[in-house]
Amino acid sequence: MTIDGIIERLKSGNERFVSDKLEGKLQDTSRRDALTGGQEPFAILLSCADSRVVPELAFDTGLGELFVVRVAGNVANTSSIASIEYAVAHLGTQVIVVMGHESCGAVTAAMNGGNNGHNINHLLSHVTPALAASNDGANVNDVVKKNAELTVEELTSRSSILKDAVDSGKLKIVPAYYNLGSGKVDFL
Repeated sequence: MTIDGIIERLKSGNERFVSDKLEGKLQDTSRRDALTGGQEPFAILLSCADSRVVPELAFDTGLGELFVVRVAGNVANTSSIASIEYAVAHLGTQVIVVMGHESCGAVTAAMNGGNNGHNINHLLSHVTPALAASNDGANVNDVVKKNAELTVEELTSRSSILKDAVDSGKLKIVPAYYNLGSGKVDFL
């Protein structure tokens, strides 16, 4: 598949999800057996860990089709970047989607500030640039979208593997936003 074909595949899968017409393919014993020798996911999803956001369902994909990295706030930390680098460098995956979502709790916590303890504060520090880049009075969903956009930039600025792949035309990184009520994914 071409990069544009992969993005279209994600969009058409999301259309099926939104219209409650999931195909549910590649989720059986024969698919599990076929994947025991390796994987070739066509896209990487950096998504929030929120239980209401399930990329495999949102894009109507089966086993082995998506390489999903989930962390609260869909932040690009060292571990999430390393996981993404692995999929690009070793699996040849050509598309990364950084997907934020409506009413994100991590972004809300970052906006509220305060001391949330060492680990959560560290996680939320990755959302701070989106807060700074957002207009005064921005709501949580505006900041979520800005966070996805800035995370796309951060992936290439913090990883030579990803930057080189983007610069050579072998990889495209796109921001997206998941609407909780409808399940619709907006590519930003």
